[in-house]
Amino acid sequence: MEELLTLEELAKYLKISKHTLYKMLEREKIPALKIANQWRFKKSDIDKWLEKQRKVPLKGYK
Repeated sequence: MEELLTLEELAKYLKISKHTLYKMLEREKIPALKIANQWRFKKSDIDKWLEKQRKVPLKGYK
């Protein structure tokens, strides 16, 4: 089963505030699901999204 993170768990994972995460959600800047009026995040989607955000490629990657 796919791991789902809560808003609080994702804020900790990304090392950002919940307030910043809410702003990102409002602007649709991060992949998310709303289930029963609560935000959830697929960890695999977040990890893919993080890789896309990378500005400088890792050494050895192109």
